[in-house]
Amino acid sequence: MPAPDPTTSHWRKSSRSTDQANCVEVAFLDRAVAVRDSKNPTGATLTVTPQAWTAFTTALRDGELD
Repeated sequence: MPAPDPTTSHWRKSSRSTDQANCVEVAFLDRAVAVRDSKNPTGATLTVTPQAWTAFTTALRDGELD
């Protein structure tokens, strides 16, 4: 998958992010979900399929990754 353009993608941070040192941002693209470190917006991104993102967030919500 091509890397998202950090200047044109709509990035968002969780409303539950309160610690400025450990925040990630997410961009929902046409056929992918991109994740980046909020402290380094022009740095590397992790890009996954929407299905993988859903599985990950479901596991987080269900406490499977505690």
